Amino acid sequence: MPGGRKKSRTYQRREIPRDQHTVSRSVISEPAKKVLHRLNKSGFEAYLVGGGVRDILLGGKPKDFDIATNATPEEVHDLFRNSRLIGRRFRIVHVVFGREVIEVTTFRGNANDADNDAADDDRKTSEHGLLLRDNVYGSQEEDALRRDFTVNALYYCIRDFTVIDFANGIEDLRNRQIRLIGDPETRYREDPVRMLRAIRFAAKLDFNIEPDTEAPIRELAPLLTHIPAARLFDEVLKLFSAGQGEKTYDLLKDYGLLAPLFPETVRALDAGASDELIRQALRNTDARIAQGKSVTPYFLFAAMLWPALQAEWQRRQDNGDPVQPALHGAIGKVIGRQVQATSIPKRFSGPMKEIWELQMRLPRRQGKRAFATMTHPRFRAAYDFLLVREAAGELEPGLGQWWTEFQQADERGQERMLSQLSTDAPKKRRRRRKPVKRQTPQ
Repeated sequence: MPGGRKKSRTYQRREIPRDQHTVSRSVISEPAKKVLHRLNKSGFEAYLVGGGVRDILLGGKPKDFDIATNATPEEVHDLFRNSRLIGRRFRIVHVVFGREVIEVTTFRGNANDADNDAADDDRKTSEHGLLLRDNVYGSQEEDALRRDFTVNALYYCIRDFTVIDFANGIEDLRNRQIRLIGDPETRYREDPVRMLRAIRFAAKLDFNIEPDTEAPIRELAPLLTHIPAARLFDEVLKLFSAGQGEKTYDLLKDYGLLAPLFPETVRALDAGASDELIRQALRNTDARIAQGKSVTPYFLFAAMLWPALQAEWQRRQDNGDPVQPALHGAIGKVIGRQVQATSIPKRFSGPMKEIWELQMRLPRRQGKRAFATMTHPRFRAAYDFLLVREAAGELEPGLGQWWTEFQQADERGQERMLSQLSTDAPKKRRRRRKPVKRQTPQ
């Protein structure tokens, strides 16, 4: 509202009966139904909540199911022998059914509304408004209104098949928009990762971000630098593993959120580097996810940091470093700077380095080199990276096709290909030695 305070939304509990929504028990996994039924039969309230309800309402089939209850974590743990207590700041319960894990959380409240010293001790914020501790139990309504987005604050009751909506989430689902519950700036300051979640859901669901929800993002983006690097590593994997990687990348750039995550990459792009390799790698990643294949974190980070590596590698060569030492120095520098923004576990940073280093070995195929390269444990990933570089226009096509054919050929065919390489290689001109004049003995 121009010239005045924004009108705050009013929240009111609504129960949507079975004949007015599309949530069906047939889409809910058997383990999730078992947990809901046992909690209810034991006298507790229990609801399917969050993304599972949202995705079913959108016509999807969720992979994960979360449950919210008024039972304490200890009470849930006592009910399920196949469960374990997780977390320190706020305890939750994982009920394990083979490969499927049902996450059960106790209704959480807002300690700001509690008028006692104990509650104040349970809710602490930093000087930037970042929520450091928040472990207060509450009612279902409090639990709903402390969630991040309206479309994630929907509850399904398996007893009477109603959907309970506290924050007009059904309306936002119909309008295909991501809207924060509460004052956006306050909620982002409490947890800046909510800005990344807004981007992830907008890309994944193909929703718009509601104007008030998107308004503070560009200004508050630097707050992500206060988030632990390990948590941001996990968030990056979530962002680019949802099947909409290139769209997510564009949104991150647009809202100024790429810089806190990949500062060196953004610096290289701002200096004129191309991001076509990043885009091509994300397109390939999206295609793999669509086919039900897994995504390798080290390949993703190798692509995201490639413009930064290229810039640093070139800078070192311009300063007189030989090519190979320049590459090794650049790798160390780029990874060293990146881990200050998002941590990269060693099980990923090692293979990432090898992918980069193998880009220099792949063109060298004469003699036994091709066989040696092909036995390297990271050959396949390096070969895929080479194909991405060619598709991005960074390299002239040809080398990738050669390696494709070499892998498919039998031993005789491989020997023929290597022999052809030797034939095609430019011959070194041998210097003619001047004849030595013989001196006749005196």
